[in-house]
Amino acid sequence: MSIQSLKKGCRIAVVVYIVLAVAFYLIGGEQFHYRDNETDMLAAMTPIGEITADTVVTQQISVEGGQLTGLTFANATYARQNSGVLQIEVLSEEQVLARKTVDIASMTDGGEIVLTFDPILSIPSGIAQIRITAPQSAPGNAVTLYSSNAMSTARAQVEVGIDPEDLVYVNGVALEGALCMQVRSRENLWFGDYYWYIAGVGLLVVLLYCAHLIRGLQRGKRMLAVNVCVAFSKYRYLIKQLVARDFKTKYKRSVLGVLWSFLNPLLTMLVQYVVFSTLFKSDIPNFPVYLLTGIVCFSFFNEATSMSLSSIVGNASLITKVYVPKYIYPLTRVMSSTINFGLSLVPLLLVLLITRTLIRPSLLLLPFGVGCLFALSLGIGMLLAAMMVFFRDTQFLWGVVSMLWMYATPIFYPESIIPNNFMTLYKMNPLYHIIRFIRIVLMDGVSPEPKAYLLAIVASFVPLLIGAFVFKKTQDRFVLNI
Repeated sequence: MSIQSLKKGCRIAVVVYIVLAVAFYLIGGEQFHYRDNETDMLAAMTPIGEITADTVVTQQISVEGGQLTGLTFANATYARQNSGVLQIEVLSEEQVLARKTVDIASMTDGGEIVLTFDPILSIPSGIAQIRITAPQSAPGNAVTLYSSNAMSTARAQVEVGIDPEDLVYVNGVALEGALCMQVRSRENLWFGDYYWYIAGVGLLVVLLYCAHLIRGLQRGKRMLAVNVCVAFSKYRYLIKQLVARDFKTKYKRSVLGVLWSFLNPLLTMLVQYVVFSTLFKSDIPNFPVYLLTGIVCFSFFNEATSMSLSSIVGNASLITKVYVPKYIYPLTRVMSSTINFGLSLVPLLLVLLITRTLIRPSLLLLPFGVGCLFALSLGIGMLLAAMMVFFRDTQFLWGVVSMLWMYATPIFYPESIIPNNFMTLYKMNPLYHIIRFIRIVLMDGVSPEPKAYLLAIVASFVPLLIGAFVFKKTQDRFVLNI
């Protein structure tokens, strides 16, 4: 590569970085400054009893971020028309921060009480107390709220652990569960306040790295980034042919051919949708989009890694005769799967339209999630390709591991069913963070919180670095074992 070509590439890289940094901030918007949180509501199981004039219901709540934006309660009216008012107070350190009055006559049996606080309530300690009374209600003319100690999962109820201080109290007596209540809160993020400083530091890093590349090339040093660019330029025709071959081989002698890229995720979604929304009853909002997003992402990961697994062994005749950087073989397999993944996004877009999910500018953040998924698949694929050369049983072991990985990923079930004491281990699954990122972009129509970007990067590039390291250390022995 000539100095002029490298300088031109560096200028393009700097311009692209600046454009992406500005677009990133415009799309992310408010999500860089704060994050809205909401807790999952417990399954409505046990009424706490009539809330009459001599009844006082209290419960402690945790407010993540210290700013309370709203509350939602599950209620019942005993299937009758009642009168009076329900008074709901929010207290912090014995001080009443807000008092809301709900007309009991307007409540419906099995309905919800939705409260919104404007302005937002500041809870510096992060702990508040809810106090509920009904000063005008009498027995036979009163409503109730639900308490529970379980979450709904399909047709079953899963018991959850509730700390003693978080139990609901009726006239000072603790019940066995907590109120069926959703707590909505807001957390301020420092990332939005310092975004342009961070972007400026990033630009400085890009400029320094470009200068390092140019100086290294002038001195005749071997630079990794330069070598990769040279390899892609030199072997671009071979890469194109390998990608085309792998893609065509997948549908060789198939009647429907490429149409299977559209039909496969749709048919899989249809079967699982019927099973989990009808037979097992899933309560996940917008379940078709939730399910299809998980299916499309995991199908790409599984296909890319499975194809990469045999990329070295399957190209033994070419490897022993012609010198080509060996990482090109698993790379082209993942690139071939990416084409299929791109086609699979078309039915996902159709389901978004059919379910009337709003398409917002946050959709432009989708390439970030796809890039992380690509990096993860390439890293695992390179690791498997190297293992396959020395241990041929890898292909059978991977079939079992990939199946377990699928069930360990929230594809057709919500993460809320996982017990809290297992969540740390559960979140070590890199696919969890990437699929969650993509779902937020598609379903919520907003940018994920800054932490989600960092977790997605770590979840994808750590496996990539590990896979590349193992591949590089073992590639010199491939010829002796294939």
